[in-house]
Parts: sequence; structure tokens; C-alpha cells
Amino acid sequence: MPMNAKDTLVEMLKHLGFEATVTEQEYDDMLLLDIQTEDSARLIGRQGQTLSELQYLLNRILHKGDDSVPRVMLDVGGYRRQAREQLAKRAVELADKVRRFGDIMELEPMNAYERRIVHQALKTDPDIETHSVEVDGSDKKVILLRPRRNQPAAS
Repeated sequence: MPMNAKDTLVEMLKHLGFEATVTEQEYDDMLLLDIQTEDSARLIGRQGQTLSELQYLLNRILHKGDDSVPRVMLDVGGYRRQAREQLAKRAVELADKVRRFGDIMELEPMNAYERRIVHQALKTDPDIETHSVEVDGSDKKVILLRPRRNQPAAS
């Protein structure tokens, strides 16, 4: 019997001592579970680390033996949504600097989820190209923004 993501999360939160309500909605190709709790800072953790670890555990539980289950993303009171919007805004601002000065700019090391936000925010920009570059000794990568090279005319 497939596990219900929302019910599983509510049970996990209860075991961890959180009183919370959870709402669910479709987001991209995954399920977004938004947690409302009085103790949101403790659940989010430092730079979202606790929230990320809880999301990882929930996905491991749900996908055990069933790859057809959609991936689940957790948010607490809009924390991740706000962080996504700020990251996309920062990427666009940096792209404007690249456009203005013609220099290559670098964003700080990011995980795959954060890099995807940046690439998505700039994918339709005709003047800017983005590239992820590995950081030695880390599983994170930086994103380089640079002026898009002119494509040679087709002959």
C-alpha cells in the first residue's frame, strides 16, 4: 500500500514534538508540503538545514521500493518560497551587472536545488549564459554568469 506523503510527514512531526498543520499542492513535477507551526525557526534550522534533512528522510521513506511516488519538497510558512524568490532576484541583478560591465560574475557555492533556481531564472535571458562549476572538496558548485557568446550565423 503506497504511503501518503502528508500523513507520513504529520506523523514524523508528531514524533519530533512539533504541533503542525500541513497543506499540500502540486509544484513543478513534485508535491509541495507546506508546514504551519509555532516553532518554525527550530524546524527550519540554520540556513534551512533541518528542513532539508527532514525532506530527505521523508523522501527516503516514501520512495522505499516505489519510484512512481513524486518527489516531495517541504516548506515552513513560505520560507523556501521566499528564499527562491530572493535567489532568483539576486541572479537577475547579477545578470544586469554582467550585461553592464561585460565581466564574468560568480555566485556562492550552492546545492543542486539552488542552482536550478538560478538557471531557471536566467534561461530566457538572451544576453547571459550560466555555467555550474565544481568547488574542490564540496558537493556544491558555483554558478558563473557571463555574456552570451554570439552564435555564428548558419550557412
